[in-house]
Amino acid sequence: MNIQQNVSLKKYNTFGIDVKATQFVSINNEKDLLQLLKENTAPLFVISGGSNMLLTKAIDALVVHINTLGIVVKRFDDYALVTAKAGENWHEFVQFCIQENLGGLENLSLIPGCVGSAPIQNIGAYGVELKDCFVSCKAIHRETFQERLFVKEDCQFGYRNSIFKKEVKDQYIITEVTFKLTIKNHRLNTSYGAIEDQLAKKNVVTPTLKDVAQAVIAIRKSKLPDPNVLGNSGSFFKNPIIPKNQYSELLKKFPNAPHYPVSDNLVKVPAGWLIDQAGFKGYVYKNAGVHDRQALVLINKTGKASGAEIWELAKLIQKKIKSLYGIDLEAEVNVF
Repeated sequence: MNIQQNVSLKKYNTFGIDVKATQFVSINNEKDLLQLLKENTAPLFVISGGSNMLLTKAIDALVVHINTLGIVVKRFDDYALVTAKAGENWHEFVQFCIQENLGGLENLSLIPGCVGSAPIQNIGAYGVELKDCFVSCKAIHRETFQERLFVKEDCQFGYRNSIFKKEVKDQYIITEVTFKLTIKNHRLNTSYGAIEDQLAKKNVVTPTLKDVAQAVIAIRKSKLPDPNVLGNSGSFFKNPIIPKNQYSELLKKFPNAPHYPVSDNLVKVPAGWLIDQAGFKGYVYKNAGVHDRQALVLINKTGKASGAEIWELAKLIQKKIKSLYGIDLEAEVNVF
């Protein structure tokens, strides 16, 4: 375990923001993590894939990079329990499951980040959320050093939300996550039109897990920039959920406003549509910008943007959306 001083975090966040950490350490096993927690007295800042954060300033703390690896599969009659260490790359983990004919996560292909941070955000895409297959996760308390098992009910999963962003925020470090996946009679979710269209293009009538995953990957690649080429964190804003009566008022001014039912009284309005209609798609602000194919994605356009510039752009968009539609846009990305 090697604690380094004054380390750039540019390669540890998908926006590619070049800020320094006062101290930095990469953790490869839980024994070292426990030792670090017990011996360290500095404030901690925990990262894994760095895919859901915007760094707006230097981090005056000990940055702990979770790099633990390992996957265990336990097969039963008609399902499998799959446990992955927190540092496993999410997309690679999903592809591993598909190769093993384990169903349930295929719609979540190509989402950036690592397994350990996935429950915090309750990541989701194309009609599927992590909570749909989640069984439990293990986590270590930062101060008591006790390990706790969080089952699904404990996690209080919501739309891009969980207990790890609320009551126990910054109290635990997730070390591994367990999923319940199908091994036969897979229940494929192709309900999102884009998936069905993509499958039709390939003349796929009876899709497999791999077919669905490849369709999702193709769609995401057509809309979203590769963080290794153009710094971004995927969707920057949450899709706002508003009361039906507010949506009815919105329709009076914007008859084409799309929506997705959430409950009897609530609907979800695509944030990307709101931002696009407000004229921000392809918009450039200093060294930052809005992606020209997906307005929900903010980018480090020149590769030299500061986190502060990207956050200024985000606030500019929030202000405009509020004034045009009366809707508050909430950042999906964690801003530091």
